Amino acid sequence: MYCALSRVLTMNSFHPEMSTAEVNRISMLGLAHVGDGVYELLTRTALCKEGHTGVQELHRLTVARVRAEAQARAAEKIQPLLSEEELALYRRGRNTHVNSVPHNAELADYHAATGLEALFGWLYLLGRLERIDTLFAAITEG
Repeated sequence: MYCALSRVLTMNSFHPEMSTAEVNRISMLGLAHVGDGVYELLTRTALCKEGHTGVQELHRLTVARVRAEAQARAAEKIQPLLSEEELALYRRGRNTHVNSVPHNAELADYHAATGLEALFGWLYLLGRLERIDTLFAAITEG
């Protein structure tokens, strides 16, 4: 009990660096849930760094970049850069059964976006932040 409590108290919430075994116990939709937040935070940060300051403009641009269609294009863009392990994880996330799809999204795009989010959640929880930076830079480059 003490070891588990000690670990919780010393864990850095922004950089959890969970073990592979711990991360592998999380469902694909759980990984996508975390990855959705990671991807949105990266997008919001990038927009602010680009100099966007108006709240309405920030919201509009964020939504445009994190919607399923945009994430599906992002996934296509980085697939050639993925390792075998990353590609397998992306595919598992993409092929996961989802209970609902937003009205404005195509099913294939939504599945690809789920795969991308699962990948980003997996990398984040493993503490592979440099890899996230590399992939996000590839997505956002000109």
